[in-house]
Amino acid sequence: MTTTTTTTTRHLSLLKPTGALTLGSYLGALRPMAERQHDATCFYGVADLHALTVPHDPAPLRQRLREMRTLFLACGLDPARATLFVQSDVPAHSELGYLLECVAHTGELNRMIQFKEKGRDQPQTRASLFTYPALMAADILLYRTTEVPVGDDQRQHVELARDLAMRFNRTYGAVFTVPEITVPPVAARVMDLQDPARKMSKSAHGDAGVVFLLDPPDVVARKVARAVTDSDTGPDAVRHDPAAKPGIGNLLEILAACTGTDLAEAAAEVTTYGRLKRRVADAVVALLEPVRKRYVELADDPAYVEEVFAAGAERCRAETAPVLASARAAIGLR
Repeated sequence: MTTTTTTTTRHLSLLKPTGALTLGSYLGALRPMAERQHDATCFYGVADLHALTVPHDPAPLRQRLREMRTLFLACGLDPARATLFVQSDVPAHSELGYLLECVAHTGELNRMIQFKEKGRDQPQTRASLFTYPALMAADILLYRTTEVPVGDDQRQHVELARDLAMRFNRTYGAVFTVPEITVPPVAARVMDLQDPARKMSKSAHGDAGVVFLLDPPDVVARKVARAVTDSDTGPDAVRHDPAAKPGIGNLLEILAACTGTDLAEAAAEVTTYGRLKRRVADAVVALLEPVRKRYVELADDPAYVEEVFAAGAERCRAETAPVLASARAAIGLR
């Protein structure tokens, strides 16, 4: 049995193809992924197996998978610097997921927020929704990941991955690297423009408050113009006060993240809600327009996208093989 600890900084990020990627996906995940690839060993994947935990239509799932792979490249993820792959193309994910199910406890899986909100006490809940935190832990541990950047909604699952790694290491021997949790500092949680109490989600029921990466500029401008604000007309109406002014706070956070300024600078630039919305719309369009253009170019060359992800999956299979072999040996399998 070999120990898989490492001193090299290694990052893993996976996105589920459960809906079209959004501005929140870009600011909170894809842009930080592109930045990290320059100074760390990075594995970036599409978590298609996780999309099977809820009822789905296979045809739209395949379409979203194609779109997401293309958008990974359009958003600046560089196959020369990071390994890009699709989760189901690397069988070790499923096998280690089962081994970790054999280490996880039903009580801790029952406490996972995704299961509590989406499946508990529902008669047709898929068993995979209950067990998928073990698969997510396998995703992380297979790559000897040292740091996992996550938003608040996934922090609990990464904490479970840490617990399972430590429990496995104590029980069967030192196999897994225990990852640290990191959180992107700015705009990691962009909120819905129509409901600023809710995260801007790629699987939202309605899209009026969601800016998608492939939205044309006029659609972006219209959605931002209709963003929820409040009735304050005072001289300091435009200020960052998320508790009292969630809609304005969300717009300021988006503006700061898109322009690379801090919140005080963003607020100082505008004095009216109309001006704020125009500044936000302009900033979002300027940020996303290169992504849209690059996506169109890549969509015309699907063979290149396929080649990139096939090569990435091959590297992942080689990368994960010794970790899985060590885990199998440690737990008592041949």
